[in-house]
Amino acid sequence: MKGFARLVPAAVVLAVLLAWEATVRIGGIPPYILPAPSLVAATLWRELPSLLPSLWFTLKITVGALALAVAGGVALAALFALSRPIETALFPLAIVLQVTPIVAIAPLILIYVESTTAALLICAFIVAFFPILANTVVGLRSADAGLRDLFTLYGASRWQRLRLLLVPSALPYFLAGLRIAGGLALIGAVVAEFAAGAAGRETGLASRILEASFRTEIPKMFAALVLVSAVGIAIFVVFDALARRLLGRWHDSETPRA
Repeated sequence: MKGFARLVPAAVVLAVLLAWEATVRIGGIPPYILPAPSLVAATLWRELPSLLPSLWFTLKITVGALALAVAGGVALAALFALSRPIETALFPLAIVLQVTPIVAIAPLILIYVESTTAALLICAFIVAFFPILANTVVGLRSADAGLRDLFTLYGASRWQRLRLLLVPSALPYFLAGLRIAGGLALIGAVVAEFAAGAAGRETGLASRILEASFRTEIPKMFAALVLVSAVGIAIFVVFDALARRLLGRWHDSETPRA
């Protein structure tokens, strides 16, 4: 039964691709309007050597921004958990960053930051930062009240309370935020590069998509989009596996269901 359940998503994707292929072939749709999956696959194979450097650049921006978001979000969440006045003072600023569309502020960042790579990194960081911060803060607040009282009774220090009580209770929330932030970091990197309109060797997949659109190379656009989607899927799969690894033996969210 489990094996059948695992085959269902693959079967659905295959059915969609077959329907897409049949629609293009039967309808005689030209490739500059909608290329068939077979043409996209052939284009991806042919253009892969030229797309790989761009894929690597996008991946570097995404991973770097996510690492910064994790470091900054977790550190700030821990500070909020230890000091309510600091949380009251700084949390509204984090909300402002979250609700401001990255498309609106990316051009400003690109003006003020001399390095395009650094500007893209900042844009992706801003998008990925808030889910880590918000989820970790919620997790740190979700520790059992009885255990909180027990730590108080035994005179635990703030560091002991954070390390032994709050961090374990926040781990499931942090991992959930990590799965969200991973995809958002990729989106932020791609959107920021669209706003930058960057060109040259040190550019990512968004630039390849823009170049292909200017030249009406629609199959190449789809090939680059496939790589972007593959990166997003890979990020989600890695963090989902990490969550199962860390939580599977003790937390209800990852325990096997009958």
